[in-house]
Amino acid sequence: MTTKLAVEKRDQSIPLSAVRAEGKVPAVVYGPKQEPIHITIEGKNFDKVRAVAGESTIVELEGLDEETDVLIKDVDFDPVSLAVLHADFYAIERGKELTVSIALEFIGEAPAEETNIGSVTKILQEIDVTCRPRDLPAHIDVDISGMDAADSKILVSDLPKLEGVTYNAEDEDPIAVISVAKEEVDEDPEEVDMDAIDTEEKGAEEGEATEEKKED
Repeated sequence: MTTKLAVEKRDQSIPLSAVRAEGKVPAVVYGPKQEPIHITIEGKNFDKVRAVAGESTIVELEGLDEETDVLIKDVDFDPVSLAVLHADFYAIERGKELTVSIALEFIGEAPAEETNIGSVTKILQEIDVTCRPRDLPAHIDVDISGMDAADSKILVSDLPKLEGVTYNAEDEDPIAVISVAKEEVDEDPEEVDMDAIDTEEKGAEEGEATEEKKED
């Protein structure tokens, strides 16, 4: 999947504060075969594209000397306003394989949770894949509706087989498992015979009194 984003080259003589004051986001495009290009983007347009594309969807930049396919590599935010301060775009080589982290999207309801057997523990939230740009998935669905027992688990080998996509993990690596809470066994403390204790203490006291009389 590819989405388009209009950009323009940035005049580096203009301060970044002035660029941001106009509602634009300064950014840079770079890659193994791409000389760094400083650009600006309309902030609102970038927010829309970022919401759809995330970091695993190809974005086609329009407005440069030639159309350039990129991935959103990094985004810096203002810590207070959360406005985007800067963005990095990684230019990919068309037709060549690339390795990217893809988000795992858990779908369905686990019967094990509904019957209180246990809860689903999601061990991985994303997974690295290698593929050509045109085969790059936006996300990978993980169906948990079959997790109905305490020993239920989903492994990398259970992920959907996507044409042209290789998962960079061992087949036996867990994606999700059922975690069963340990039952707490309430053990009643042994009953203490208070009468016996009182008798023992009374006998000890009488014994001490007898010894004192003998000494006298």
